[in-house]
Amino acid sequence: MPDFAEFGLGVNLAAFATAAVLVWLAGSRISRYADEISVRTGLSHALLGLLLLGGVTSLPEVAVTLSASLTGNPTLAVNNILGGVAMQVAILAVADFFMGRRALTAVVPDPVVLLQGSLNVVLLAVVAAASVIADVTVLGVGLWSWLILALFLLALRMLASADQRRPWLSNISREQEKEERAPDASKARAPDQSFAGLIGKSTAAGAVILAAGYVVSRSAEVIADETDLGQSFVGAVLVAISTSLPELSTVLSAVRLNLYTMAISDILGTNLFDVALLFVVDAGSPDKSVLSSTGTFATVGAILGILVTGLFLVGLSERRDRTVLRLGVDSTAVLVAYLGGLVLLYTLR
Repeated sequence: MPDFAEFGLGVNLAAFATAAVLVWLAGSRISRYADEISVRTGLSHALLGLLLLGGVTSLPEVAVTLSASLTGNPTLAVNNILGGVAMQVAILAVADFFMGRRALTAVVPDPVVLLQGSLNVVLLAVVAAASVIADVTVLGVGLWSWLILALFLLALRMLASADQRRPWLSNISREQEKEERAPDASKARAPDQSFAGLIGKSTAAGAVILAAGYVVSRSAEVIADETDLGQSFVGAVLVAISTSLPELSTVLSAVRLNLYTMAISDILGTNLFDVALLFVVDAGSPDKSVLSSTGTFATVGAILGILVTGLFLVGLSERRDRTVLRLGVDSTAVLVAYLGGLVLLYTLR
């Protein structure tokens, strides 16, 4: 792996900009591919947003997490993950702004996103507890990390089962669900494209996101170091922002295609995958029981993730279709909470 610190600030700025453009373009493409896969397979937008978009857009975090933990920098990895969770929920508020006249949470027809958000809150609550309570190492990994991994696997099983059963379907306006899917499919469908070709293109887009996302994150670290910010703040904000570019690209693309359920499921699915990466950090770090040694900064980061996720869950439950300056009330609350949280984290750096 190249040492980006050797290239200097100018080269890293150029690398960051180039890689960010590639991440953006690949993220826009993969939203269309996901919609077409949904049409071809009959899988819901919520499940595709969770498994395909959520998994693929987590790839930069995977690269950063593995690199940081294996090089003895677990603090950067943990704070990148927790900062990314809150940042990615804030991305939904940005997407809400681009919708304009309607609130994003008022037009999502699939209640499975409520389950996704609730599971995010459960996992983040465990992380917050792990950061302040002593840990015990089991098979080289902290017991808290084992619990996080088990809850993540259980969450995937619950979400897959919920998508198959769809017990809420009778309470949803079928016309609204058709309205969401019909215009999307007409734009994304390519009858002359084979399913294998579609999967190949999705895989290629994922590879671009992984490679370019890694360059974005590593160059961002060098750029951030030049500003003499604390390592925790760099991980929670600057590196987290850079690794969230795939989510920003895919979410805005999904909103433009009226794929509102997929947009929210992308973010909530990504956050589930990202929190599960804490197990990887613990397993790869030479210092065991990483979570219990991260301190107040990680605790506040986890609580901020719970807060912004909870605010969007309120919006999804209430479905108040009211906007102020192009933002739903819940999106406004999320942005205020997120920016306030950044100020607090800066004081703790």
